[in-house]
Amino acid sequence: MKNLGILWLLYGILRIAGAAAIVIWSATWTRMFGALVTNTPNPLGMMSMFHAAMMFLVVLGVVAGIVALIAGFALMTGGDAARPLALLASFFGLTNGPLGIALGAFTLFAYSQRGADNFGYRPSAVTSR
Repeated sequence: MKNLGILWLLYGILRIAGAAAIVIWSATWTRMFGALVTNTPNPLGMMSMFHAAMMFLVVLGVVAGIVALIAGFALMTGGDAARPLALLASFFGLTNGPLGIALGAFTLFAYSQRGADNFGYRPSAVTSR
């Protein structure tokens, strides 16, 4: 599970970097979106929704990044909390792009009942040889 933990650590760093990028370039994105909504009936309302969406994405990115970092450390150390944290991180990973979807889907499969038995990840799994 060390490899999966390393991948979750890298993914957590990328999520936090993405949230930081939104904060850094928010003024530019506000100007770009503001130029698009000037001819709408209620541009101030749309700008308010845009700012709310931007804040939501920043909060989601930071929370998902922190959960992914904690899950990565838990997976690398092999503690008891590794499975629930990995499942929580995988649900957050499904909300973002191809890398998050791939990592989240694999983690969900690996820690599902059938997938955990196939890969031998569950400590209670009995293998017959």
